[in-house]
Amino acid sequence: MDLISGLQEVTRRMLVARGVRSDMVEVGGQRLHHYELKGSGKGPTIVLVHGLGGTANGFARVFFGLAKRFERVLAVDLPGHGFSPEYCLGPTCVRGQYGMLVEYLRKVVGGPSFVVGNSLGGAMSVQLAAEHPELVRALGLVAPAGADVGHELIREVLESMDVRTAEQSRALTKRLFHRPPWVMMLFADMLRGIYSTPAVRALSADALATGEYLKPEVLKGLPMPVLFVWGGSEKLLPHQSLDFFRSHLPAHARVRVVERFGHIPQVERPDELVSELIQFADATGL
Repeated sequence: MDLISGLQEVTRRMLVARGVRSDMVEVGGQRLHHYELKGSGKGPTIVLVHGLGGTANGFARVFFGLAKRFERVLAVDLPGHGFSPEYCLGPTCVRGQYGMLVEYLRKVVGGPSFVVGNSLGGAMSVQLAAEHPELVRALGLVAPAGADVGHELIREVLESMDVRTAEQSRALTKRLFHRPPWVMMLFADMLRGIYSTPAVRALSADALATGEYLKPEVLKGLPMPVLFVWGGSEKLLPHQSLDFFRSHLPAHARVRVVERFGHIPQVERPDELVSELIQFADATGL
């Protein structure tokens, strides 16, 4: 077992020891790993969707805070991420992963939920909400990818994630956080393993080849309550992304630019992210 796998397993065991269920589910012919924590709140099921190279473990520090407000907390490892086996699903890898997410919502969640997506998970969650609104009671977007800001800007982001040296790993770590914890800088070189998996490379190549981005009309037509959270210290995605979403999200969307949030606040500032999600749930009557 390598260091990455070992740390992932330690996190999993710690969650299980605290009452989180870790399980494999069969979805559309693919085995997916997910976490489930039964909550004590009156809110609907909340589903957490990670980004490119991320895992369900990345949400570990928000599970218990969310469980106080919602009836169930779920986090899924997309194919080839975390504990889910590699399986790109053909030449259009992003669409294949998206299809698995749809089937997961149908089969495992089983009803409309509060879907919260980060980065690539945010882009997929927008598409899910637009194409299958019956599955999405409310939508949370945390530093979502998918904005149509021009192919060259997206290419730069994906190239920054193609880490092949220790120096590149440290540079990417700095871009992911407002202020990287020392332990993340110490283990920054692990990113070379995380971002060199077949799933991540296939997803990156597919994104560059297809050049498919979220359409303004898709965003404007979202009927459910929408929360958009952007970090004041966002360094991975181009700042033009914020302008794109601000311009095209529906008028009823709640847009929050939060200081000291980087690209993955669920890791760096979990309590503050939980607070943003609960305030939104309270304000919209979830």
